[in-house]
Amino acid sequence: MSDIINQNTSGFDAKAALAVMSQRPGVYRMLDEKGEVLYVGKARNLKKRVSNYFRASGLDAKTMALVSHIANIDVTITNSEAEALLLEQNLIKKYRPPYNIQLRDDKTYPYIMLTHKDAYPRLAFYRGSRKRDATFFGPFPSASAVRESLALLQKVFRVRQCEDSYFRNRSRPCLQYQIGRCTAPCVGYISPTDYAQDVRDATQFLQGKSDSLVQELGRRMEQKSAALEFESAARLRDRISDLRRIQSEQVVSGGGSDADVMSAVLEGAYTCVHVITIRGGRIIGSRNFFPKDKLAESAADLLASFIAQYYLRDGVTTGSGLIPAEIIIAPAIKGSQSLQEALGTAAGKQIRLTASVRGHRARWLAMATGNAEQAIQSHINNRQTMLQRFERLQAELELDFIPRRIECFDISHTMGESTVASCVAFDHNGPLKSDYRRYNIKDIQAGDDYAAMEQALSRRFRVVAESLLEDAPEGSEQAAAGEQAPEVGDTDVKGDGVILRERKKTPSPLTPDILLIDGGKGQLAQAVDVLNRQLSPELLDQMLLIGIAKGISRRAGQETLFLAVGDSYQEIAIPAHSPALHLLQQVRDEAHRFAITGHRQRRAKTRTQSPLEQIPGLGPARRRELLKYFGGQQEVMRASEADLARTPGISKKLAAVIYESLHNE
Repeated sequence: MSDIINQNTSGFDAKAALAVMSQRPGVYRMLDEKGEVLYVGKARNLKKRVSNYFRASGLDAKTMALVSHIANIDVTITNSEAEALLLEQNLIKKYRPPYNIQLRDDKTYPYIMLTHKDAYPRLAFYRGSRKRDATFFGPFPSASAVRESLALLQKVFRVRQCEDSYFRNRSRPCLQYQIGRCTAPCVGYISPTDYAQDVRDATQFLQGKSDSLVQELGRRMEQKSAALEFESAARLRDRISDLRRIQSEQVVSGGGSDADVMSAVLEGAYTCVHVITIRGGRIIGSRNFFPKDKLAESAADLLASFIAQYYLRDGVTTGSGLIPAEIIIAPAIKGSQSLQEALGTAAGKQIRLTASVRGHRARWLAMATGNAEQAIQSHINNRQTMLQRFERLQAELELDFIPRRIECFDISHTMGESTVASCVAFDHNGPLKSDYRRYNIKDIQAGDDYAAMEQALSRRFRVVAESLLEDAPEGSEQAAAGEQAPEVGDTDVKGDGVILRERKKTPSPLTPDILLIDGGKGQLAQAVDVLNRQLSPELLDQMLLIGIAKGISRRAGQETLFLAVGDSYQEIAIPAHSPALHLLQQVRDEAHRFAITGHRQRRAKTRTQSPLEQIPGLGPARRRELLKYFGGQQEVMRASEADLARTPGISKKLAAVIYESLHNE
């Protein structure tokens, strides 16, 4: 982020916002100091796209003017870029931001149209009123998406797409017939009955009912592959991939009914409710709320009190229109009947609170939950909030200074294979990802976590010892101690990047105020032993060494903390609701995430198996179904969790495991 600069005058901290922004597809809304929307945009990668607005050079005058007025950025995560595009257009129409281009004709979404009146119906691009005697499929996110879909449909089903005037005046087949993209109904090369079958197949496919067709293509692909006709098999694989892509359902536009979707997340002392507004089957907006409810013991309690205030304050809704007939919620609320009756009385109609939903409504709910989780993490990582947590940690540990830097070490391996240690660093601004490091552990007994921790700590604090040695006078005790520091070959990893073959960037020589070890007394004792050998007693006295061990139930809030005091280890009691404990938990969890991601990357490099073979619960039969359904491993990697769940034999639970294994953000 060194090339990110602040170019606004409203005090917006771009670095802090980008540090916690998701890299998934979604929509971002840039707000001014009054909370009014300046600009709405969509992105395949939110973090990468938004960071472009804050780069040090290359911005035009209009963009610089926009950036100068930004006071906040809200994001909504979607399942795909296409959904983000649809939501972006809905939000632009709703807010009409001054920095967005306003189309004068305010075009509607494009559709694929299938005519009815013709003996040989045609497929065509269409935009406008849907009162014609035809069947419409869509909407699609853009005109190019429709044209691309029509081209693919023409390859597979060979249903005509020419204008009626051109069709009626043909005396011989056109070029489309010659290249295998039409059956030449204009000159009678196909009977109306056979053509009608092609039309029915195309219709079923566009309605999402053509799995049998794709399965047939999959069987043909396997036959070609078995006959060593790999080029033909590859063409069939690509055709399956194309069909799956255009069949993908649009979560942002579907259903046709009105609903509000609400998901509540409770993390320690922090709460968030994300509300998505659905009107006419389309998402027209979303918003995060951070209610302060000290009495809520669960996310369900929080959501129940929030719904009552959101809809029933002053007897009307708070700016989101009339109460919709359905409110889709997560998690479920116990005893919601009385709340439903109160909402029904206020709205003058029956209101349903629904927690168990399927299809596109389930995907709306998953989207709301994902956005709530992202928003609460952004809120927790806010710079001001982070400083308050450091201050609270000072009070809980009874320190005479506010800790400036915390580092945490963790170890990850699979039964001793491909052991990786991680080191993450936090300061008052949140995660210091430029100071993150991974260490490939080697030359130890498999599964020896103590030896792995010793090696990682030796590598990290050898740099500190070497730095002190350079500054120490010749002949001093410090210099003599430094000469005896063990030489340990290392392989460092920077941030979330790839593993480096040699150390290209020296880890920060800064010593942390608090060194956090993921483990109990044993791991903490190992850390003390290493630091006693690497550092001087004066420097060691400036650091607090804390071990954080999971409780018996391994639930958050039940950790046991140990403080190293000389040769003894003192247990620390910090209340479960304290922001100080939440800070230590966050640092520990980040070290764990960073270690396990590095371990999986290293393990994948050392194994010759396909990534699919490493997924628990995914046996040979299910792998074959996946490859047959999507046409190849590359398309499996690209598939969303919902797409994976549609594969025969793959449950929603297994689809989640597969997606998580293939995508480690």
